[in-house]
Amino acid sequence: MDNGVIGRRPGGVDGRLRAVVRLAQEMAAAHTPQEAVGVAAEAARRALDGGFAAISMWERERGRLRVLVNVGELMAGEERLPEDESYPVHDFPEIAEFLHDHWAAGGEPHAWVETAEGVGPARPRTTARGPPSGSWGRVAALRRRGRGSCVVAPIVLHGRAWGELYVARAVGRPVFDRDDADFATVLASVTAAGLAQTERLEEARRLAFTDPLTGLGNRRAVDIRLDEALEAYHADGTVVSLVVCDLNGLKRVNDTLGHAVGDRLLERFGSLLSICGAMLPGALVARLGGDEFCLLGVGPPADEVVRVADELCRRAAELEMGEGVACGIASTGDPIGPVPSARRLFRLADAAQYRAKAARSPKPVVAGREGGPEDPVIRLADTSSARPPERRRFRGRR
Repeated sequence: MDNGVIGRRPGGVDGRLRAVVRLAQEMAAAHTPQEAVGVAAEAARRALDGGFAAISMWERERGRLRVLVNVGELMAGEERLPEDESYPVHDFPEIAEFLHDHWAAGGEPHAWVETAEGVGPARPRTTARGPPSGSWGRVAALRRRGRGSCVVAPIVLHGRAWGELYVARAVGRPVFDRDDADFATVLASVTAAGLAQTERLEEARRLAFTDPLTGLGNRRAVDIRLDEALEAYHADGTVVSLVVCDLNGLKRVNDTLGHAVGDRLLERFGSLLSICGAMLPGALVARLGGDEFCLLGVGPPADEVVRVADELCRRAAELEMGEGVACGIASTGDPIGPVPSARRLFRLADAAQYRAKAARSPKPVVAGREGGPEDPVIRLADTSSARPPERRRFRGRR
């Protein structure tokens, strides 16, 4: 990091170094990539004394720059977190053409300035091919939105152009200059490092809550989501429904056809569970371990969950391998008595699933729908000897 470059603006070395350190610290504290780009854009806007800033990602497969976040003084049509604000890369060729050629020739990514007049005081450093004369797309955007100048800094991640940092000032404000472009280059580099770190943390979190075979959630994901759901249930009566599924016939498939085929059966059922789970907005589908899966619904009525579980049973019976699935359901929307903890809801759903398996039921068994508190599933769940010793125990954590 060149202190000479950083210190040429008002505030000197200390001011710009503090801005860089603040950017790095704020990105390190971000929990998601979306949060990281938001804090990076805002920190860069403040550091460069801009009125507006945005971070965009180059979607190579679409040939477009997609805006991830806008911060500062937003104009008509601009949203902080746009759903689909994107622009063809050919309207902004520097990110894909000139800079790529520059890096291939051994240069470094460097920021540049555009103005509403179309002539920037700080263009990318020249190569044999020379820099573009100006990006008409950017000039038009500046004029359309009443901005006088902008500085654009490429964000390079894992050695490739990932996107860009864009900071603008309104008409009448001082135009960005070469020193600003140099500083924007530093900010973009720190942003790239922060994004790389956030990506690594996001991947670690994903792996921690994902079943590696099926790609569904794992038991840890269910525990956390169920605790949160029951807090909402106790606070405002939000309906919480748990479907526990036992895939029939897996042992036979493993013993006769091999574990690789058994894994394929687990994957196929996992895909089927995911498809059915998508019928319930916000549902979590997970593999608890072995041949046991679950679906957690938060919000939809109990009858809607039962309908989806019934569809799951029907489709599972049509799988080429296996022998269908045994499903048990426990929902706070049914007369199942108090649910003080996740443990009780799990015991009820597991007892319903055990009853479905014992009866070879082609449909889900639902706790509380055969006599309310006298329901045999509820008695089974509340009896200390209800669970056969070979059954997996869910409840050690609570």
